Amino acid sequence: MSEMMVPDQLVTADVWSDLRKYKEMPEIDMQRLYAYRIERLRGALRNAGASMCVLVSPISLRYAVDYRSFGLFQAHIPVSYLFLPVEGPIVIHEVAAQNKPPIVDECRPARPISFFQGGYDLTDAARELANDIGSYLSEIGTDNRRIAVEYVNPTITQALLQKGLEVLDGVVIAEEARIIKSADEIACMRWAIAVAELGIAKMKEAMRPGVTEVQLWGLLNYTNLANNGDWHDSRMLASGPRINPWGQEASQRQIESGDLVGFDTDMTGPFGYFADISRTFHCGPAKPTKRQKELYRLAMREIEHNLALVRPGITFREFQQKALILPEEYRANAYTCLIHGVGMADEYPRINPIYGRPSPYEGTLEAGMVVCVESYVGAAGERDGVKLEHQVLVVEDGYEILSTYPFEERLLD
Repeated sequence: MSEMMVPDQLVTADVWSDLRKYKEMPEIDMQRLYAYRIERLRGALRNAGASMCVLVSPISLRYAVDYRSFGLFQAHIPVSYLFLPVEGPIVIHEVAAQNKPPIVDECRPARPISFFQGGYDLTDAARELANDIGSYLSEIGTDNRRIAVEYVNPTITQALLQKGLEVLDGVVIAEEARIIKSADEIACMRWAIAVAELGIAKMKEAMRPGVTEVQLWGLLNYTNLANNGDWHDSRMLASGPRINPWGQEASQRQIESGDLVGFDTDMTGPFGYFADISRTFHCGPAKPTKRQKELYRLAMREIEHNLALVRPGITFREFQQKALILPEEYRANAYTCLIHGVGMADEYPRINPIYGRPSPYEGTLEAGMVVCVESYVGAAGERDGVKLEHQVLVVEDGYEILSTYPFEERLLD
């Protein structure tokens, strides 16, 4: 290993990745944060007339009780689940006592809810789970048989109905709870964004001809992990001819001089909060082309125009109608939404371009929402394209930009 670093040097030589070394981490009142999130969930249950919810998604488990273990495993092989009542003890299942989340009252064994755990006996396990829920309702002293259940097998829903319970979609409860962020949540999000932007800066520093897309992406991923973040929902980074159309994940393609390099962080960062930022770099030493600058300026124009529409009270329909309409040549490859909500993941609302798919929601923007303003500009059949995205907080008099990483000056001059 004479020509390489020995293993311990690979870590000890890292003097840049821990953001705490040169930026003060915000002081978060965790108890206040937990209390706010629980009350948001319980408020959503009250509005739905439900007595309890059964939460399964790793995002919901993190939001409700700050349980973060085995997140990606839980996403495709659910093992743990949470009983959260409007009133009564909060109970998590299939979590060891030493890993009990801070605001959970009790840990109990779980019934199998995935094929990996239960095999061909899931129907029997579902009946046992329905019995557990019936017993829990008696335990908390309610005769309200209306319950919300999130992301479960049909056998569970069938067993609950056979038990005489009314089943609501728990996804709606969890999503509605997360819409409005507290000041503590915004502080968490600012830190996650700062971590992402540290990783972005390192990617920019390392970018040169010969570096691969996945090598660049690895720097962002490493920065997130080094700051106690979790995962990325995608590996959305593409360069050169792979940047148009948008949506191709990072590969082992070597970046070339003159390439545009676009990325979208899609990052579940520290505290479980999302940093969702897109930028497009230009790789030298070749100078940007006239066409690359033209695309970049149009993407900036779309971001700036639509950002100016962000304010409390604007309806989703009004936003869609007033948003910038890209010229015809860019619409086939345009980004699928104009803005979307973000918290611990992409979430409500989503507003699509007027020439795209119908938007799935009616409603208005409200103070306390966080939204991402998106743009992708790339003509069908061309080599280049530009992806940009800002993460912003909706405030009483408009918006506050949370993502601060600068745009590419050499594409704007």
